[in-house]
Amino acid sequence: MRIVVTGSIAYDYLMTFPGRFTDQIIADKLARLSVSFLVDEMVRQRGGTAANIAYSLKLLGGDPIVLGTVGQDFGDYAAWLRENGIRMDHIVEVPHKFTASFFVSTDEEQNQIANFYAGAMSDCQEISLADRGLTDADVVIISPNDPQAMLNYAAECRDRGIPFAYDPSQQTARLSGEALRASIPGAGWLMVNDYELAVIEEKTGWQIDRIRQEVDTLIVTEGRAGSFICRDGEEIRIPAMPPQQVAEPTGVGDAYRGAFFAAHSAGLAVDVCGRVGALCATYALEQVGTTNHRFTPQEFALRYEQAFGEKLDCSGQWLVARNCSALTTSC
Repeated sequence: MRIVVTGSIAYDYLMTFPGRFTDQIIADKLARLSVSFLVDEMVRQRGGTAANIAYSLKLLGGDPIVLGTVGQDFGDYAAWLRENGIRMDHIVEVPHKFTASFFVSTDEEQNQIANFYAGAMSDCQEISLADRGLTDADVVIISPNDPQAMLNYAAECRDRGIPFAYDPSQQTARLSGEALRASIPGAGWLMVNDYELAVIEEKTGWQIDRIRQEVDTLIVTEGRAGSFICRDGEEIRIPAMPPQQVAEPTGVGDAYRGAFFAAHSAGLAVDVCGRVGALCATYALEQVGTTNHRFTPQEFALRYEQAFGEKLDCSGQWLVARNCSALTTSC
């Protein structure tokens, strides 16, 4: 399956705050909020939603095509992409700009406060799928990016009949109600967390039932509570996979998305796709950084069986191992 992943490609600056953000916020002073958090640790990692999703998709046997823009400082990131076999032929370097950067602080309860510098990402709005010869994609994943670029890709996919997954995620704060009402309808998949869903409801004036009518499949992640998938009038609950350790939550949702579409590419049922996504998300949660989780096909299959009490049904070819027999003995 030919999957194009659009979205940010960025450097992540991940910081750890040894307390709770909520303890420092006075409810009746929110109109004049002014807070500062002294963090204990900071690490710089490779990230960005498109690259994160592509990484997990590749890890599970896919061959994603990343479409995005980067800056003049991208050299070490490019080397890492090549080392991991992720295609770079549609990553466009913008001279005289820096690659996008994500600055996030995480407290002891895994709450996060973040800022994002767009940099070269802003130029993505000038590049279309048609420009890059990608209109034959089987699926286009539209993840957080320059807001206008996201709107452009959604419109282009609808106009050309290209199935697309819409993942506004962090950009729900930036997108207007009008923009969301224009870009959500017709999506094959709408993927958000529970907070982002509430923001979409407030901005669009649509309740969840209306949102479900506008898309084929609605997928909502809920942190420790797992996720749920709404499709064909049915709601499927997907439990979270308990982590062996909690390191840092940034990129967990991207791992879920990449793994979900790897399973989808293999023709697996939507509930299995959700469980594969949930397990990959846990692998990401156990590591600092969005693309530092790794596993063998055998490790993934065994942990899946232990977590969910079933073997992966890999009728046909399962992309994790590129052949069923390498993944599980049940095939």
